[in-house]
Amino acid sequence: MLGSLPSPARPIYLDCNATAPMDPEVREEVLHYLDEEYGNAGSRTHMFGQTAKDRVNRARAEVAAVVSAEPDEVIFTSGATESDNLALLGLARHGAASGRRHLVSTTIEHKAVLGPLAALQDDGFDVTLVPPTAGGWVDPEKVAAAMRPDTLAVSVMAVNNETGVIQPVPEIADVMSGHDAYLHVDAAQAFGKNLGLLRHQRIDLISVSGHKVYAPKGIGALIARRRGYSRPPLRPLAFGGGQERGLRPGTLPVPLIAGLGAAARLALRDHEKRALRCAAFKARLLEAFEALKPLLNGDPDRTVPHAVSLSVPGLDAEAAMLAVKDLIAISNGSACTSQRYEPSHVLTAMALPEDRVRGALRISWSHLTPAPDWAAVVARLAQVRQPAA
Repeated sequence: MLGSLPSPARPIYLDCNATAPMDPEVREEVLHYLDEEYGNAGSRTHMFGQTAKDRVNRARAEVAAVVSAEPDEVIFTSGATESDNLALLGLARHGAASGRRHLVSTTIEHKAVLGPLAALQDDGFDVTLVPPTAGGWVDPEKVAAAMRPDTLAVSVMAVNNETGVIQPVPEIADVMSGHDAYLHVDAAQAFGKNLGLLRHQRIDLISVSGHKVYAPKGIGALIARRRGYSRPPLRPLAFGGGQERGLRPGTLPVPLIAGLGAAARLALRDHEKRALRCAAFKARLLEAFEALKPLLNGDPDRTVPHAVSLSVPGLDAEAAMLAVKDLIAISNGSACTSQRYEPSHVLTAMALPEDRVRGALRISWSHLTPAPDWAAVVARLAQVRQPAA
């Protein structure tokens, strides 16, 4: 019998804003509901179905607890992209019927928000996109100024996926207090990591993605908060068996839902410890990069502890990623656009110089990330950096 060949050493994974590894405790939960408790949560006539349904209900409570919502306000989806679509497109009929055909968002949103907004524009809605400050965050007063009497919704991300800049979501919620517009927050990068950012009760709709918070891919949630006794007037994008209050039909993926529930529970339990570990990792990274004199993209006082976007003068992003690919795995921006080699719309909206935009590197990690050999990384980058003109 031939022995297997040893696998080559793998680089340290530093692209957690694209997707993060599954937490070991989450993996155990997922496997349990794959292998042992594999019942359909819609089957009410036997214990297998009831066990599955009980786990789904518990997961609703676990997800809701992270943002101080009610369990029955949690709608399970395939991820934040579907949640963003359901939140924005799902309001369209109500907007058309009420004569509110205006939406406000920002120029630095993820394509999962900009795409549905473009589709709404094609259907006759008016969209205003607010640009960010040079530091990568959106001024709440500019959001307020963009609103009109016919504004249906405002959509602002919680944490930018490229720069890691925290957006002033609570302040935006405050300036909207006298308006009926719905507030939607794409929380893919914030859920379970920045707890206070999402607990403002004026936030009506919150999009969640499991694989950014150490759960599996293919699962997420839309949290739709009531206003008093009224739910947001969403319409489904698909139709079928009536699951998830008729808003998202299809057999519930119980193992994935269990994984998201477990990830939410662990986030509440461990968020302080995780944040401290990520902050220490960031400090070591920035200390190592000092020799290259990097330019930080995004206000460093407003960024999360688990990500950084930086540009090194004279360093091309493609050359940099190739030079260190056996040491660390990093990206030059959002995973939805990085394969197309287009300039980042986020950094462009921040009015950064073109060479800085094209040279930007996004480095993101988690509490599970081991420390790379930073000295070796910096030495490689120094070798491919072009001398100043």
